[in-house]
Amino acid sequence: MKRLAIFISPLVLLGCVAKAPDSTIGEVAGKAPGKWSATRQAKSGVDSHWVRRFGDRRLTEVVNEALRRNHDMRIAAERVKRAGEAAKLSGAASRPQVGLTTSGLDRKMRFVGFPFGGSITSETYGVDLKVGWEPDIWGRARAGKSAAIAEWQAGGQEYRAARASLAAQVCKAWFAIAEANEQVALARKALAIREKTGEAVRERFERDLRAEGGSASQLRLAQADVAAAKADLSAKRGNLETARRQLELLVGRYPAGKMSGRAGLPRVPASPPSGLPSGLLLRRPDILAAERRYASVSKRIREAQLAMFPSFKLTGSSGTTTDALGSILNSNFGVWSVGANVFYPILTGGRIRGEVRIRKSKQREALASLHKTVLNAFGEVEQALANERWLRRREGEIREARDIARDAATAAENDYRDGSGDVLTMLA
Repeated sequence: MKRLAIFISPLVLLGCVAKAPDSTIGEVAGKAPGKWSATRQAKSGVDSHWVRRFGDRRLTEVVNEALRRNHDMRIAAERVKRAGEAAKLSGAASRPQVGLTTSGLDRKMRFVGFPFGGSITSETYGVDLKVGWEPDIWGRARAGKSAAIAEWQAGGQEYRAARASLAAQVCKAWFAIAEANEQVALARKALAIREKTGEAVRERFERDLRAEGGSASQLRLAQADVAAAKADLSAKRGNLETARRQLELLVGRYPAGKMSGRAGLPRVPASPPSGLPSGLLLRRPDILAAERRYASVSKRIREAQLAMFPSFKLTGSSGTTTDALGSILNSNFGVWSVGANVFYPILTGGRIRGEVRIRKSKQREALASLHKTVLNAFGEVEQALANERWLRRREGEIREARDIARDAATAAENDYRDGSGDVLTMLA
């Protein structure tokens, strides 16, 4: 056993230690523009609590509930855990492998050819501690583990991206309920207006009918408008129920269509800090995940290239062999062995070089995917900034159109009631 301990000690000390590959995001950040084209402002800082900016405590609670209970989040979390375990296991082959075996054999042998024949019975017992190790001299195992760590980091960033996406989906569903509530309220108001208009047309029809004979077509048009307004109200109620079910699914509840939300849309909060384009690369989890995928594939190339080098394997064992079970731990019956072998790949049918070419192709693919992710991220921010500017302008124009339409409707109703206007103008 003492000899085996002397053999194991240097193996443990020479165990390889791998780390995550260095970040390559700086190569991409150098190509980022100095400012956003859709806005002149470029505030610094990151708004990491953007949900709270809406000032809705109930919304914050619903988002947190979704992050806890959403099944997609649970699936993503388990994937990250598996990637972490895979990263730990990736370096197992380069560590010393130690195992203990025990054996017992009871054997009977017969002698053939002797005048009187005969047999002999023997017993053999043994215990062996075996050690095997393939030292990572060239760093192939370290490259593989470094790649696995990068894949685990990419999974973590993708999990962060999934959480951010879920929070955004919950907010959209929450405000979809608020919008649906307002649409239902507007549909009720529209129905009330149509019913009021229909009543005015009916009164004039009855008055004209008593006088000279009223036009039934105008009354029918008004009644058709009332029926259409009722149908629109039913559709808006259905949309509200659908929005509730969508939110319930996101939160992880049964989609009963009963979950309540905001009664109306909130006041638009102040614009969040947009930051500099280069800063976006350091805080977008989808970009960081793509960068880690690229770094992982780069390490896989190194791993494949090092397969061309010779590999070394050391083996050793120490134990006892005896014919008496009681002496199995007696060092006087000790046996040991130490061995080594070297394997140098000469002819592999092009497997190693082919694997290198495949991984280089994957590296180019990962780099293109990284650039695509970065460009899409820039596009999303630019479009969001532009949309905000145009939506604010459109909001003012819609308010102006609403006020004009309200005045026109009042004037048309008054003209119709005093006989100077026609029903089509009032129903329009």
